[in-house]
Amino acid sequence: MIRTDSLPRDAQSILKLAAQSLFKLFAGASEGMMLVDRQARVVWINDQYKRYLPALGFKREEDFVGHPVAQVVQNTQMHQVLESGKPILIDLLTNRAGTFVVSRIPLRDADGAVIGALGIVLFDRAKSTSQPLVEKFSLLQRDLDEAHKELATQRLRHAGQRQSKYTFASYIGMGSAALEVKRHARRAAQSSSSVLLLGETGTGKELLAHAIHAASDRAAGPFISINISAIPDALLEAEFFGVAPGAYTGATRSGRDGKFKLADGGTLFLDEIGDMPVAMQSKLLRALQEGEIEPLGSNTLVPFNARVIAATSRDLSALRREGRFREDLYYRLNVLPIRVPALRERREDIAALVEALGEDIALRNGTPPPELTSTALSLLKVQPWNGNIRELRNILEQAAMRSDAPIIDVATLEAVLRDCEIPPVDVPDSPLSAARPVMTSYAHSSSAAVLAQPLGDQVLSLERRAIELALVSHRGNKSATAKALGISRATLYNRLTAYDSKTV
Repeated sequence: MIRTDSLPRDAQSILKLAAQSLFKLFAGASEGMMLVDRQARVVWINDQYKRYLPALGFKREEDFVGHPVAQVVQNTQMHQVLESGKPILIDLLTNRAGTFVVSRIPLRDADGAVIGALGIVLFDRAKSTSQPLVEKFSLLQRDLDEAHKELATQRLRHAGQRQSKYTFASYIGMGSAALEVKRHARRAAQSSSSVLLLGETGTGKELLAHAIHAASDRAAGPFISINISAIPDALLEAEFFGVAPGAYTGATRSGRDGKFKLADGGTLFLDEIGDMPVAMQSKLLRALQEGEIEPLGSNTLVPFNARVIAATSRDLSALRREGRFREDLYYRLNVLPIRVPALRERREDIAALVEALGEDIALRNGTPPPELTSTALSLLKVQPWNGNIRELRNILEQAAMRSDAPIIDVATLEAVLRDCEIPPVDVPDSPLSAARPVMTSYAHSSSAAVLAQPLGDQVLSLERRAIELALVSHRGNKSATAKALGISRATLYNRLTAYDSKTV
């Protein structure tokens, strides 16, 4: 550390100018810069860094700056630099925003004390001249992660335990619907009561179950899941409660533990609970009420202590009214209900989901993450997504495999949607779309025609288009459409009547 007060005045000035020049050079030439203070809080980011915020899960700069760096940047090593006072000049960092070549430099005061650290993104994986090296690292990192997972799985298997794979950070989205779900789920994690996850298939119910377990006081215990719809009715009892030694011909001499026993001290996730046969429901209810099970072929009651999280894509209330789901079991499970929204109800999260899914696809296939044109992304945002996130991933992966270019355009996406027999939904026209160089063939009228209309007619056209898209997304269900649009059914009917009587 050079003490400037021991240098001649000219030398001090030159040193300060050199420091300023180097800072400006890095700020302008790098892909992003960040400053953290002694307490490892982010205090500043430059304009280049700001473009990574959506991929990291942040809409606003103030949601990022001012927070501990470990909370906003995954896998950061800034703490190590602050504690050791030693720089990390070249490193590879992988997080939700991608893979980067970075430098981390400690900042010191005149007495040599560390007062903060500077993080510099030297190369972006997508733009880096060192792309082959970065991609090779990504492949090695993926193999290492898979090896760690396999070793962890083997250790847990030997210990008779399984653990959760996801946390709340795995549930991608910063829209109001996603934040509301995570808020309810975090509250559920602090309780020991039963949780009922309600939502369509592919919305992430199992992921949330994992996250609730990981955030609960049972996180160190096992996480055991069972998909009821995938197991024949005749085998359900044995899967739930286990089998006593020699219970029937072919049974093992040592017997076999059921899912309730395996989940002891942890969490039991009952997926597709709405598909459980009525005869089995009474046995499940008794086990939940008494906290004990009776293995098949045994007369001994075995106590267990497991927190139950159930999930279903079916209308459990309707099944209860029809007598196909026991009312007492319904109330036993429906203590903390959480409705998981469909993807079409949180379209604002599609861009972040595409980024996260694309990164995962890239890591698994050893390819660069797919990038989409703005028009292609707009096309994804208006599709009905009846298969939800699972369907979105499928379409994105197909488009990435089919595209010869590094950037997926709207024509490639249209071809994939047609081949998958997904009914196309038009991208709504907008006066702002005139600034876009590529127009989707799904649009029927030009921006110039829209701009030629009076403002009042433009507003009515956009309103009508929004209602039409919502009706398509909800398959003509007017109650669901009105709810999604935030208007009453009476207002919706009035609008539709007005459209029928007037050409907008």
